[in-house]
Amino acid sequence: CRNKQKVLVVGEGDYSFSLSLAKAFGSAVNITAISLGIREHKYNTGEANVKELKRLGCTVVHGVNIHSMISDNRLTRYDRIVFNYPHAGKRQGIVGEFMESAREMVNGENGEIHVTHKTIYPFNELDIKTIAEEKGLRLIKQMQFNKWIFSGYSNKLETGSNCDSSFSFRIRSVVTFMFKK
Repeated sequence: CRNKQKVLVVGEGDYSFSLSLAKAFGSAVNITAISLGIREHKYNTGEANVKELKRLGCTVVHGVNIHSMISDNRLTRYDRIVFNYPHAGKRQGIVGEFMESAREMVNGENGEIHVTHKTIYPFNELDIKTIAEEKGLRLIKQMQFNKWIFSGYSNKLETGSNCDSSFSFRIRSVVTFMFKK
């Protein structure tokens, strides 16, 4: 991502990924961060991250259903759409519906959809590449995800009493898949 690109970050928990991008870019005016609910309140740093993102010019939008985000008039078209760790379990329909919407929202032939996901069992049963292909997307690149290059990013559990904890993973088991139309 470059700071001149319009970036949509989907499924934020504590908004630390969007904030890490904003800090790297020096601004968040081209970043839109979305979540289904007002979830940042359940994370220790969530509210502070949202406040800082807004100060940096980020658009933060709550109540966005990723399955039908194409019809949400608060959103537009983007150069990059990023979804880290979709919490879909084996429910491929959730990721498929996201990819359908994202395909319609990504700008032209140069726009990209990035999905970061674990690639070890049982997570690899959610076959990201096949789902994308079925939705008319083509894989252009995949690379190992290194969360340490995103200063301040802390991946979070979605639910439960320790949802504010980062979930662990083997470093080599996480990949960012990059797709185009």
